[in-house]
Amino acid sequence: MTQIINSLADVSDRYDALFVDLWGCVHNGITAYPEAVAALQEYRRKGGIVVLVTNSPKPRAGVAEQLSGFNVPADAYDSIASSGDSARAAMFRGAVGNKVLFMGDWDRDAGFFEPLNVIENPVEIEIVKLDEAEGIVCCGPDDPFADPEVNRAAFLYAKQKGMKLLCANPDIVVDRGEKREWCAGALARLYTEMGGESLYFGKPHPPIYDLARRRLAALGKDIADSAILAIGDGVHTDIAGAMGEDIDSLFISGGLAARETKTSHQPDPEALKTYLTKENSVPTFTIGQLR
Repeated sequence: MTQIINSLADVSDRYDALFVDLWGCVHNGITAYPEAVAALQEYRRKGGIVVLVTNSPKPRAGVAEQLSGFNVPADAYDSIASSGDSARAAMFRGAVGNKVLFMGDWDRDAGFFEPLNVIENPVEIEIVKLDEAEGIVCCGPDDPFADPEVNRAAFLYAKQKGMKLLCANPDIVVDRGEKREWCAGALARLYTEMGGESLYFGKPHPPIYDLARRRLAALGKDIADSAILAIGDGVHTDIAGAMGEDIDSLFISGGLAARETKTSHQPDPEALKTYLTKENSVPTFTIGQLR
């Protein structure tokens, strides 16, 4: 059973690095959580390394810019590994062809198509209409409040044509302030349920953890998995991914599962146990909010 702790400092001395989720842990999609920022700053002050591991479809430069806008200071982390960067690498290697249907908000997601200089002989990507496409690049729904089912007709056509869907953000939902929004993962899930093939690169899937380890190596750090703690509020993404990688985890119960775990300052122990049992999730530790 998971151990409920009162602060990150209760266990942080056991770990040399943190893989930290963003949305629901460090910010709420609008602004930073001051206690979370302070906890990460203190961890770094003591010599720990913080890699932000996010299912954002943005490149890491775009994530850093967004964090600045949310008042998350640069001294709260060392590096960023984004689902966007992992998925972009696959796209430029031709995972879904060169003519693609784009799903998302162009004003928000245009950075996904910026050149990625680490790829040799990258595929030249052309954004086209559905009937011309070889594959789909999904950064999110056009309308984050619309039922994913509105895409069923387009997905049926794409499936019949044998198109693969590249999912740049495996999250199903996020809470932006008090509003819950659908993410690219909800569309990819629907496409898969319809018999289509979806390609995932963020949590809980291995590519983003490989990228996070490369980010550590780029900092000159050779850290064993046993010395890494993954932190997040998604049992199906953050915690499942950590379990799959055999990395210890800290579940933030006051994020997506606040209602189910009856979390205000801390989770209700019985509600937490019921929720984790139902979801077949076994985080090493649990806390109400990162602090």
